[in-house]
Parts: sequence; structure tokens; C-alpha cells
Amino acid sequence: MTYQIVTLTAGNSSLLESIAPNVFDHAINPVYLDNFLKDPRHVMVLAVEKGVVVGMGSGVEYFHPDKAPQLWINEIGTASSHRSKGIGRALTTALVEMAEARGCIYAWLGTDKTNLAGQACFSKVPDVEPPQDILLYEWDLED
Repeated sequence: MTYQIVTLTAGNSSLLESIAPNVFDHAINPVYLDNFLKDPRHVMVLAVEKGVVVGMGSGVEYFHPDKAPQLWINEIGTASSHRSKGIGRALTTALVEMAEARGCIYAWLGTDKTNLAGQACFSKVPDVEPPQDILLYEWDLED
């Protein structure tokens, strides 16, 4: 298995025309994709094998009036056929490196305690801090 990690840009967004199953939660929406690409704070890296996207990682650089920029890693997704092969770790590592290159002082992500595969993946990314217990509050705004 040979794959490349590439940063999604407007110039290569056609890569999203060929996506392996279970990389994304839903079909790509052209309007959402356009908005994502127009906002320089949103970043995505793709794992591409033979022209097919087999993994993706996304993040958002954000600011506070009292803090330097940080990168929140929103999601890591890997095709079912390509799990446990280091792709998730490579995507996460690429996002952490991207955060550092952008001048972020911190990169972070959260995962469920039941996501053992995610924990195994994220714990192997270089220089990771030990995980913390957090509480997650959510508001479902869709009806």
C-alpha cells in the first residue's frame, strides 16, 4: 500500500470526486466545500492512494483575544479497508506539523473513551501529551 498525504486546496479539490467508503460521514456538498476552501482558517489533509482518497483529516485554526492561535483537529477519517495501517497517524501528524508551520502554539483533538482505535492512533503521534478527561456538552440544532 502506497499513499500520499496532500493538503486539500482549490487546485486539487477534484481529488474529492473519488473517495473510498467511510472516509467522510456524508457526501461532499459543493457549497460546503467551496466555503471550506475559501476560509484560510480551515485546513484538510488527504491520504490518496492511486487517485482515491482513503483518508482525511480536518482542522480549524482559531483565535482568542488573549491567546495565540491554536489548531483544533476536528476529524480524522480513514476508509474501512485502510484502517490500522498508519494512515490516521500520518494525517494527524501532518495536521500537527501544519499547525506548527502556521504559528499555532497548540494543537488538540478530542475522542470518545470508547474509540480504542482512535486512542491507539493518536497516542503514537510524536510529542503527544497524555490524554485528559473532559466533559463534552452538545447542542443538536438540527430538526
